[in-house]
Amino acid sequence: MANVSSLDWIYRQNRTAYRQMAQGGAALCQIVSDAELSRPLQTVDAIGWLGGDISGWNVLCLAGGGGRQSCLYAAAGASVTVLDLSPEMLELDRQAARQHGFSVRCIEGSMTDCSMLDPSSFDLIVHPVSTCYVPDVQPVFASVARVLRPGGLYISQHKSPISLQASAEPNAEGRYQIEQRYASGDRLPEPKPGSVASRLREPGAVEFLHTLEQLIGGIARCGLVIEDLIEPDHRRPNAPLGSFAHRARAIAPYLRIKARRRFQSQPHPKSERAIWLP
Repeated sequence: MANVSSLDWIYRQNRTAYRQMAQGGAALCQIVSDAELSRPLQTVDAIGWLGGDISGWNVLCLAGGGGRQSCLYAAAGASVTVLDLSPEMLELDRQAARQHGFSVRCIEGSMTDCSMLDPSSFDLIVHPVSTCYVPDVQPVFASVARVLRPGGLYISQHKSPISLQASAEPNAEGRYQIEQRYASGDRLPEPKPGSVASRLREPGAVEFLHTLEQLIGGIARCGLVIEDLIEPDHRRPNAPLGSFAHRARAIAPYLRIKARRRFQSQPHPKSERAIWLP
């Protein structure tokens, strides 16, 4: 497991990568559109996991800066906090909030440490793809369990382990091959600029593979009950060979998980850091 000094280096590298993406106008750094704000819940919750009304909820966008999600939840009537490692990503949220007249609290920090937030203070934690940026996901889930109220929802999305293991482009036979071993915390090689891998990975970021046990089991061991899991469908008919949509026909790129904090829980026998909940 990474030590403190290596974690500092990882955070610096990833902060730099996201600064460059924010300044370069990357797709994941696009401020929310007026059309999306006109139907905020349909945009963020097409599945219907939130039940149709989040007015008055306290929502945490964890590692969710970028000027989009915060305003969508605010438009749906929630009180929104954004915690993100990147000052530039948070600035996009401030800009979007000013532009659309929302009040959004922005906090710079790591998803592994939510100690600046009050325990049991959020009704919903929304966590877009980002666990791949830390070598150990258990502190992330422990932080989530601490600040989520009993009965509150944790909705997270993760890069699928098999997607991170497999080649970004097909071989001569049109098949995708397993290139990385299946071991949680393994650092992944950087993608080549302009390659299909850059659609699956963020340029310049330090990323790690996590097993399903660490992702799904890790959430459960911190006192949350998993209620649903989907693999968002990015397949497209007649997608060109080697494209992101073609690859998605063979390999689901993401996992999306709905979990709820228990009102009471017992420590899990496999976790030394299991949490006792009031």
